[in-house]
Amino acid sequence: MKFTFDHDLHIHSTLSSCSNDPEQSAERILKYAVDNGLKTICITDHFWDRRVAGASDWYDPQDFEHISRIKPLPTADGVEFLFGCETDMDKFFTVGVDATRYDDFDFVIIPTTHLHMTGFTLSEEDAKSNARRAELWVERFERLLDMDLPFSKIGIAHLTCSLIRPNDRDGLIEVFDMISDEDLVRLFMRAAKLGVGIELNSCDMCHIDSSEMRRVYSTAKECGCKFYLGTDAHHPAAFEKAKAIFEHAIDVLGLEESDKFHIGAK
Repeated sequence: MKFTFDHDLHIHSTLSSCSNDPEQSAERILKYAVDNGLKTICITDHFWDRRVAGASDWYDPQDFEHISRIKPLPTADGVEFLFGCETDMDKFFTVGVDATRYDDFDFVIIPTTHLHMTGFTLSEEDAKSNARRAELWVERFERLLDMDLPFSKIGIAHLTCSLIRPNDRDGLIEVFDMISDEDLVRLFMRAAKLGVGIELNSCDMCHIDSSEMRRVYSTAKECGCKFYLGTDAHHPAAFEKAKAIFEHAIDVLGLEESDKFHIGAK
């Protein structure tokens, strides 16, 4: 059976500093789910735990108390509305969620590709070279997989996002040309074994026809990884084209329901 667009597990609300859009309310997000027949949605505002040292100035105000203001979440028949977060990994490979905090979330997104935060997720020196960015893509992914985490409730966000090489599409493609098939297979085989979710982000999926980007997700599928969909919406406008984008990506990658990530599945 073909993979269905029945969920969205990466959505920001007005509480994320990069949204700050009063229209991006929990009620508006729920309406998107109802209008599109989605069974499961998850709010994933940006978060850095006060129990973990090292928050950047941008992350510092986005603590648990702040993002919890979204609750209680509104309800609708047939829609499961989950409470999650999107944290980060700094340049020292520290993840911004304390080990005691995971039970407070239904789902935790950890990006390894936020390489636009020079000084926080990578050093000034690392930022200068596409070759180093390619090395960091591999190293940061691997370091995450090395951690003792509840992977059945964790997703790895936007693995081919433009933030790897901001404002330079040719540079981004060059980065992926430098990542070997051997590294991709090794990482995705580990990810599949651990049961972590691999995100199909709507912004990334706009470029799924590019052979460089498709190679990443096709390799993940061949290695047995499970996928979830995420608009990464910061504003309601992102919901408008989500269905078309995701359904095209599903067709290009040839995804079946058996390829779908389910939170908590072992």
